[in-house]
Amino acid sequence: ASAEGPFDRRMQEHVAEKTRIAEAAAGFVGDGDTIFIDAGTTACFVARALAVARRDLTVITNSLTVAQTLGGRNGNTLFLAGGELDYDYKAFSDHAAQTYLAQFTPHLAILTVSAIHPDHGLMDRHAREAAMSRIAYGCADRVLLAADHTKFGRLGLIRTAAPDDVDILVTDQPLDEPYGRMFANTTVVVAP
Repeated sequence: ASAEGPFDRRMQEHVAEKTRIAEAAAGFVGDGDTIFIDAGTTACFVARALAVARRDLTVITNSLTVAQTLGGRNGNTLFLAGGELDYDYKAFSDHAAQTYLAQFTPHLAILTVSAIHPDHGLMDRHAREAAMSRIAYGCADRVLLAADHTKFGRLGLIRTAAPDDVDILVTDQPLDEPYGRMFANTTVVVAP
């Protein structure tokens, strides 16, 4: 049997919080929407929620898990960014995947993040995932960031975006004061 990879382990962390966030995030997606969903574990929970709640979506993703969750069901159309598979993320984020993603103009990008820090903004731990995020921030009409409370106050390696780049933040706990200030121009939803 193959050993469980980092992605599978992360899928088992904070499941209740990610499920609540996913249900709330799905409310921002309508039938027939064109969306990008990244390869973060919380984004995979959003894909699960959309698989039962929505139909006729056009889904652009670099995540093998999102592709398997939403492709070939409910009239969805799926565009999967290809390239070299990163097994730690079950995702494609190399130069080929970045070039592919940059062609699209989704209504909504559903993104995740490794770390949110009051001094440094939004950060990722992985250079290629950070590059994919920056492309999605640039090409989507609106960005929904799905982040549970464990992401706040952490440091990542690479800055991906400024808080003002986020249109909707869906999280699982009310924001502490410095984060309330950070996301003052963002629609903040605390998942019930």
